[in-house]
Amino acid sequence: MTDSAGERARLRRYPELPVWVVEDHQEVLPFIYRAIGSKHLPDSNISFVHFDSHPDLLIPVNMPADTVFDKETLFGELSIENWIMPAVYAGHFSHVIWLHPTWAQQIREGKHHFLVGKDTSTTTIRVTSTDHYFLSDGLYVTEDQLENQKPLQLDVIMVKPYTLCNSQEESDTVSSAKKPKLAREDAGHTASANCGPHSEGLEKDTAAQRRLHTGLEPSCSYSPESQECPAVVSTGEIPDILKKGDAFVLDIDLDFFSVKNPFKEMFTQEEYKILQELYQFKKPGANLTEEDLVDCVDTRIHQLEDLEATFADLCDGDDEETVQKWASNPGMDALVPLVQSLKKRMDVPDYEMVHQAGLTCDYSELPHHISTEQEIECLIQSVCYLLKNLPKPTLVTIARSSLDEYCPSEQVDTIQEKVLEVLRSLYGTLDLHLVYSAESSPS
Repeated sequence: MTDSAGERARLRRYPELPVWVVEDHQEVLPFIYRAIGSKHLPDSNISFVHFDSHPDLLIPVNMPADTVFDKETLFGELSIENWIMPAVYAGHFSHVIWLHPTWAQQIREGKHHFLVGKDTSTTTIRVTSTDHYFLSDGLYVTEDQLENQKPLQLDVIMVKPYTLCNSQEESDTVSSAKKPKLAREDAGHTASANCGPHSEGLEKDTAAQRRLHTGLEPSCSYSPESQECPAVVSTGEIPDILKKGDAFVLDIDLDFFSVKNPFKEMFTQEEYKILQELYQFKKPGANLTEEDLVDCVDTRIHQLEDLEATFADLCDGDDEETVQKWASNPGMDALVPLVQSLKKRMDVPDYEMVHQAGLTCDYSELPHHISTEQEIECLIQSVCYLLKNLPKPTLVTIARSSLDEYCPSEQVDTIQEKVLEVLRSLYGTLDLHLVYSAESSPS
């Protein structure tokens, strides 16, 4: 028996599946750490199955890497976009599966392998991935610059719901059309995005690029007694992302089903367009050397530092002289109309919030797709069918993401109840903890 198999055999088991429901997504991490401490989860090699419209795989830019070994300090440093990678560097997560809806395209599809470690020059956490997601935040370094390296496997999989047509012709063919398929994308799609010889080695094998297509019956039931789900995933079509017996956490952000970009409501179209211009990340070309990639990241870091300094200065005073001083820098001339527009609409613009909004305007916009009831139902079914073909998780974490308006507040309660209904149908009685409402209740 291997060490890992022996550790799994020694793990404690919950009598009922714990489900922790929080508001902000980083608030789930203490409950995962609690399960590690109580020996329900192993200390290392945990798989993390993450349904979300956002990857949440950024890193607190200036946080010392060793902060991860002081969990109370760590929890205070994390935000909704950067709470997973510190757990990778701490050695807990070794495999992250990001399952995303069709409107979320932040990281390219497929199987990614790269290292997460401590940057010897800054003592912060950094990665060797060359995906634009990490390059645009200045998080890439070369392998020889990392110490205490932790390998990470990241699977990026699109969950694509199948929508039934009302036509008789479609009805006649639905039995085959409804079957979920994990179809490979054109290999060229990802090959062109592969930058340089030391990128993470995006694999293009049978499991690498895949999409989940599911069907929806007009009347859907989550009953485990059903003879067959409306769409059945055949054994050969399910991605081999989890082996039987692997300890894993099932994590669901309710904005997976319907999502808003809250910054679009804070700014006018013209202001948002200016932010995109100011914060734009110029994607590097293909086949770059390590030196080219390092130069790309250095340029990006300086750009972001200059923008941060600009808006920090404007917080202290946004008189015309100060604005003109910063606008005179290369690529910053659009600052003048931006400030003028903001001051017309509000007495005291929140320039810190302007900067935070700008940081989301790099190479792609934040996803924005307010789903219809039918779209939500289709995705609920997709999640149900996928989970039916995976082992039972050790625990489930759910983020509502409604107070910050990522999941529409008018939809979040309905979505939450649908998700809990799926979990009950698959796993029986839940040990449900409604942390966001400061109370726990049995299911």
